[in-house]
Amino acid sequence: MTAAAEGATDAKAAKPADTTNPGPTKGGTSSGGSGGAGAIPKAEPSKAVAKAATAAPSAAAAVAEKKKNEVPTKVTADGVTLPLDVGTRVQCRWRDAQFYPVRVIERRAGQSGPQPEEYEYYVHYEQFNRRLDTWVTIADMNLATAEQEEFGPDGKKKRKHEDAHDEEHAEFDPNALREHEEVTKVRNILKVELGKHEMDTWYFSPFPPEYTTCKKLFFCEFSLNFFKRKEQLQRHLRKNEMHHPPGDEIYRNTFKGRTSAFFEVDGKKHKIFCQNLCYLAKLFLDHKTLYYDVDLFLFYVLCEVDERGYHIVGYFSKEKCSEEGYNLACILSLPAYQRKGYGKMLISFSYELSKVERKVGTPERPLSDLGLVSYRGYWTRELLAILKEPSRTVMSIKDLSELTMIKTEDIISTLQHLNLLAYQKGAYVICAAPEVIEKHLKAAGSPGVEVDPGKLIWTPYNAEKEYASFKG
Repeated sequence: MTAAAEGATDAKAAKPADTTNPGPTKGGTSSGGSGGAGAIPKAEPSKAVAKAATAAPSAAAAVAEKKKNEVPTKVTADGVTLPLDVGTRVQCRWRDAQFYPVRVIERRAGQSGPQPEEYEYYVHYEQFNRRLDTWVTIADMNLATAEQEEFGPDGKKKRKHEDAHDEEHAEFDPNALREHEEVTKVRNILKVELGKHEMDTWYFSPFPPEYTTCKKLFFCEFSLNFFKRKEQLQRHLRKNEMHHPPGDEIYRNTFKGRTSAFFEVDGKKHKIFCQNLCYLAKLFLDHKTLYYDVDLFLFYVLCEVDERGYHIVGYFSKEKCSEEGYNLACILSLPAYQRKGYGKMLISFSYELSKVERKVGTPERPLSDLGLVSYRGYWTRELLAILKEPSRTVMSIKDLSELTMIKTEDIISTLQHLNLLAYQKGAYVICAAPEVIEKHLKAAGSPGVEVDPGKLIWTPYNAEKEYASFKG
């Protein structure tokens, strides 16, 4: 997998202080050395005295620090202790003015300081996707419904709710998933500006530490360099002479008055651009893991073209050499360009490349909820368009795979989802009446921005050639 993903930080526990008393013991003996039998080195008592002298001040300092960090609390008329603890569940108002169950992910003091009623809470709406997590105050909550964490005799929190199984994070084991959620639980960047568009972000992205305190980042839409302030971006744009992504333009076509183009960008040759693309993509992708080593991937960047240049719409990436036969590792259509058919175009283009390569392909798993819907729509349109042709009287799943370069497992799952596949006498049989096919094609929707294979000018990546040039 490429782009899209999170970085984790390891916190090492501090080594506990040595509590052994270094002082001499009465009647002690020595096994040898110039001190003679029973001699006690003079340095030892002075060390003990020094430790004893510093122990009291350090203990007092610890008590003072603890008192300083104590959060003032207040109990409401409903018996709820404020500020709410992380993990509290409560009903919270949503944009439609209705109340939904949320879980408190994080909290912070309000602008007037650590007053119990002024705290802000980062909450997860349990019926919605994580991209809708947001900061709220107690004014948005029904505190009478609060379920606060209970503590056991050992002082540890009792676990009242088990985490639901998460298909999107199936690649993580439970410990890795908890670490992933801990690191990425709060969005660090709230907005990004890219060209003429300002977009609210959805998820955490592991930007370098110096950028994590910024609520908004400004991206150059051509180089993808990012800045803390608009003035910095403007200075960059005055010097920037590139008005398109790096790499090779391999496709350009005008469809219904809109001109779009694809660039193939090698992660090894244009590392900074590809890493910045990964940072940007992770703000809108939750389930991917970010690899800073982009050398092993090719990035196919989709742009809208006008008189000002090439404006990035989205992209997909793929491994240069995939042992599993993946033709796509990560895919993203930026929010400002969604619902315009570009997501469908990205998927279609990945399969056009597979057709040129003559390799059956499939997207890397796991697929997000939106990704599965998009792919299932593409597979439905491609497969049923072939099955509806009158000349296709006999068609096997293998034949469909060879015509479309869709993996047989994806074909089977799609036809089963449409109830067009039966299993008889040890083999799959396609049962597709013409009126049923038309019904499903209509439900699958339009193909979006269509790809014209005749406009594709592309040579598949040759790993052997690159290896030979690497050897010298």
